[in-house]
Amino acid sequence: MAASSESVCPYCGVGCGIRYDADRGSAVGWNGPVNTRGELCPKGAAAWDVVDHDERLTTPLVRVNGRLVEATWDEAFDRIEREFSRVAADHGPDSTFFFSSSNCTNEENYLLQKTARALGTNNVDNCARLCHASTVAAMGDRFGAGAITNSLSDLGEADVFLVTGANPAEQHPVIFRSYLLPALKSGTTMIHVDPRENQTTKAADIHLPVKPGFDIPLLNAMAAVVVEEGLVDEAFVAERTTGFETLREHLSGLDIDAEAERAGVDPDDLRAAASAYGEADRAAVFTGMGMSQHHCGTDNVQALINLPLLTGNVGKAGTGVNPLRGQNNVQGAGDVGALPNVLPGYRPVTDDDARAAVADVWGFEPPNHPGLTEVEATHRFGDEVRAAYVFGENPTVTEPNANRVREAFESLDFCVVHDVFPTETVEFADVVLPGSVWAEKSGTVTNTDRQVIRMNRNVAPPGDARADLDILREFAARVAGLDAPATPEGVFDELRRVTPIYAGMSYDGIGTGSQRWPFPEGATEGTAILHADAFESGLKTAPFRVVEHVDPADPVADDELVLVTGRVLQQFNSGALTRRSGVLMRMRGEDSLQIHPDDAAARGIDDGATVRVENDRGEVAVAAEVTPAVRRGTVFATFHYADPLVNRLTGDALDPTAKIPEYKHSAVRVTVEPEVAADD
Repeated sequence: MAASSESVCPYCGVGCGIRYDADRGSAVGWNGPVNTRGELCPKGAAAWDVVDHDERLTTPLVRVNGRLVEATWDEAFDRIEREFSRVAADHGPDSTFFFSSSNCTNEENYLLQKTARALGTNNVDNCARLCHASTVAAMGDRFGAGAITNSLSDLGEADVFLVTGANPAEQHPVIFRSYLLPALKSGTTMIHVDPRENQTTKAADIHLPVKPGFDIPLLNAMAAVVVEEGLVDEAFVAERTTGFETLREHLSGLDIDAEAERAGVDPDDLRAAASAYGEADRAAVFTGMGMSQHHCGTDNVQALINLPLLTGNVGKAGTGVNPLRGQNNVQGAGDVGALPNVLPGYRPVTDDDARAAVADVWGFEPPNHPGLTEVEATHRFGDEVRAAYVFGENPTVTEPNANRVREAFESLDFCVVHDVFPTETVEFADVVLPGSVWAEKSGTVTNTDRQVIRMNRNVAPPGDARADLDILREFAARVAGLDAPATPEGVFDELRRVTPIYAGMSYDGIGTGSQRWPFPEGATEGTAILHADAFESGLKTAPFRVVEHVDPADPVADDELVLVTGRVLQQFNSGALTRRSGVLMRMRGEDSLQIHPDDAAARGIDDGATVRVENDRGEVAVAAEVTPAVRRGTVFATFHYADPLVNRLTGDALDPTAKIPEYKHSAVRVTVEPEVAADD
């Protein structure tokens, strides 16, 4: 029997409140901490479709003679316990790897990362690695915290929005319509930096269609205009920054117009954008995966951060650097330590005091060396890494260079997939554990502006499926000998004791509202606007950084185009959930390749024609959408579908700091697909 209990949408990082409505037999919005009027986007409105879907996994599966067959839970866990123990004994704990899930609760992610560390490895990561790791690295380096600097509610006070590499109108629609659009209607200016025109661009005053991979020249040129036109906040720079003279010397040597042209934008438009940003009393930056998903993604964000520091747009309402997170708990999965280099609360695994503090609660000390990231691990499957636990992710679709990833999964000695649908990754599983969707679990998630919000169970899992936390508790007991708390509330109480930024929170205190980090022990509430008097690093000042352009990893030949990937409003991530919605049907153009008319004409491509898109990593066949919305020399495709599997084409060159792959610049050849003659 379904109950109408407040929960959180399972899709993007906005954190909209949804619940089951018995009268409608579907999900509806409630007046949550973010969607305060109960508003939902199409994905949230269709979220109930996955709950009672016919394709749900409802019983454990084990592989016998090459086939997955039904099994009991004891049979499944006996095999997991035996195989993980064997691999760890034969090859060491670091031969195991754990994919945590930014689509699942804080409590579940906390328990899985703790299990990995109890086993003796820091080899745990989540798909934040594939979207915002470089943003976190750069902001952590400069500010001491890699999270959004402001709250959604104060950002409407900005005079200017600078949106870089993000499309909130389609990817975070409730943020856009409920927070940004009212400000735009009241006179806020918006600058949009993106290689193509999309729904966000339609609301912008200035569009800078940056050439993919050339964000640094664009941002350096904007910073140079700010300095040249005397728009530097001299008092803020003197009091709150270091290294200004070095940066100014670097910027003074730039040819602004030449850098704009190098970035593929009109110099006059760039100057107008920089002037608008620099002249504003309050200017807020929003950034997304168009900035972060490059093998120089950390440097991209480093260059971006120079702008708010130059203009004093940090530490007050309507300002800051505000990453728009991908999945509903990307923020929380990182907060609670589901990352290979940090413990809960972003304390480095190399920090002796941090490990000792965690050991006081856990009863054991975690390893002192960083583990492998998600992409690094798949590169070593079958060699250094022999067993994997995949929780709520679909890496054979979402990771770059997908053909290589599939080969990597085939080379594992043992693989467990814990999920709710038979995803493409299930094809490589030795054991499949049927878990729970959003409506079947309780716990907390942390949204894009650091609000911790509670989910509440609306209905029991179907068939023999179990709640995810119950599955992870048994896995922890079987593999690592852990006796975890039996309830989400109990796990939350433990995680806040080892996560200083959550220390002052309580499960009851969150209730049907939220609590925002940082919320230290003894505080009465969390902090909405970071870095007001000092940075989260504990320092009064943040440094400027001189950032030089780094060429993309894929060189582009004369006959090639640059492929960029992204999302559309109706679908989400690998599409494992949204593709199964009866409401979110595949719409025309969702799986097409956008190509500029000039590039299409040069290749004899008509609108709607089937084209072959290929490079040395693989090929796909898609329909062409000929449109001036995408810049010349660039093509755009979504990555929501296993057919076509666009991530066959994306490169896996990694950012040296954040180890994020370069999804946003892949050299491809685009040709008309030859017609296949019918049989006589």
